[in-house]
Amino acid sequence: MLKSITAISFLMLLSACASFYEGTYEYNRQFETGNFDDALKTLRTNTIYNRKHAQFLSYVNNGLLLSVMGQYQESNDYFEKAFLFGEDYRINIVREAASYLTNPTVTIYRGEDHEHLMVLYYKAMNFLKMNQYESALVECRRLNIRLQQLADQYPNENKFRRDAFIHNLMGIIYQASGDWNNAFIAYRNALEIYQDDYTRFFNVHPPDQLKADLLVSAWRSGFRDEFELYKTQFEWDDFQVSDSYGELVFFWHNGLCPVKDEWSINFFVRRDGDMFIFYNEQLGLSFAFPVTDNDERSALSSLEVFRVAFPRYVERPLFFQQAEIVAGDNRYALQLSEDINRVAFKSLEQRMMLEFSKALIRVAMKKATEYSVRKEDESLGAMIGMINAMTEKADTRNWQTLPHSIFYSRIPLQEGDNSTRFIMNSPNGKQDEHTFNYRVRQGQTVFHTFTSLEARSPSRY
Repeated sequence: MLKSITAISFLMLLSACASFYEGTYEYNRQFETGNFDDALKTLRTNTIYNRKHAQFLSYVNNGLLLSVMGQYQESNDYFEKAFLFGEDYRINIVREAASYLTNPTVTIYRGEDHEHLMVLYYKAMNFLKMNQYESALVECRRLNIRLQQLADQYPNENKFRRDAFIHNLMGIIYQASGDWNNAFIAYRNALEIYQDDYTRFFNVHPPDQLKADLLVSAWRSGFRDEFELYKTQFEWDDFQVSDSYGELVFFWHNGLCPVKDEWSINFFVRRDGDMFIFYNEQLGLSFAFPVTDNDERSALSSLEVFRVAFPRYVERPLFFQQAEIVAGDNRYALQLSEDINRVAFKSLEQRMMLEFSKALIRVAMKKATEYSVRKEDESLGAMIGMINAMTEKADTRNWQTLPHSIFYSRIPLQEGDNSTRFIMNSPNGKQDEHTFNYRVRQGQTVFHTFTSLEARSPSRY
């Protein structure tokens, strides 16, 4: 085990200064500029993505790239691998031990909670584009299980534990398959979460399209009382359910999600009875660890300052802020349904105390080892101190090709051929327009996703 840990430690020294984004810069550059073929080649030859510790990220990046390129079945093959990875994830004891002697990047990246939900979102969307509604409903059921697991994992109502967008997506899929009762239940759940959680956490309010779909599903399910109740709640007294030959559900994947970076804090340490107190008065942070009687842990009482590295997200602000679809004489605004950027920030924020604790234990163990060696050999101790400083690094891995935000709308279509215009608008007046044609049979729902990669650069990069 010691040899394995030493080997991993040496590898980490070689890349101690670069963030994960910087280490995979060529792939990110090609993806962000829309060179998907080159990005796919780079992804599959990049030594960082080919390591076991980034296996999940390799799967999801392959899956997303192939989906954008229209290779939906192959994309789903990779997303299924990512899903199974999340189901089968086990902690690797050697890598966990090595992380306390080096840094957490030597561990196998498990994936953030919202990243695992997005795996199933993309998988379901791929099936919908292939007109495989039953398979998309299977992903709905998987999504529901994942959402239940989140709720069990984070019972505190101030934690991000319910995803309104995913419930909304389930409603959309149920509606497309004609299951109005389950569609109503999913829409009702989505509305509640938007009103209770998303408004509070992310300042994201229930989309009007969701409200309309909820009313339609209530009416189609025969729930007249609920239909009247929600009409009153929304103050939509004139709303009526009308028939259309077919429908388009259009999802706009706008911008790029945040990337993980690193920041550090200096902590002072003092001994207080049988506890070591790590504190930063400026930030009002204080953590206590029990003292043992062995020399290495007791040696910490002579240390004064620790530099500890932590992960943080850096936003890549949106370039396009609004979009609409023009169909015939009508215009349909796309509405924000998921702010992945804010979800990512919230997910990291709610586990920061755990990140602080793990990082302080890591640095304390490294420093205690350094001090113990110095008592026997000053030169070797100094070298270990240098290695400790070089390997003090936060885990900056994340799924960096996700969109910043997802917008959507439902557009009624005529039977046969339909031509639409999709128009994106930026705050400085710049517009980007695309024309899409759809052939629809009566009663059919067609699905379309459009990915715009334009983003304003963050100051860090």
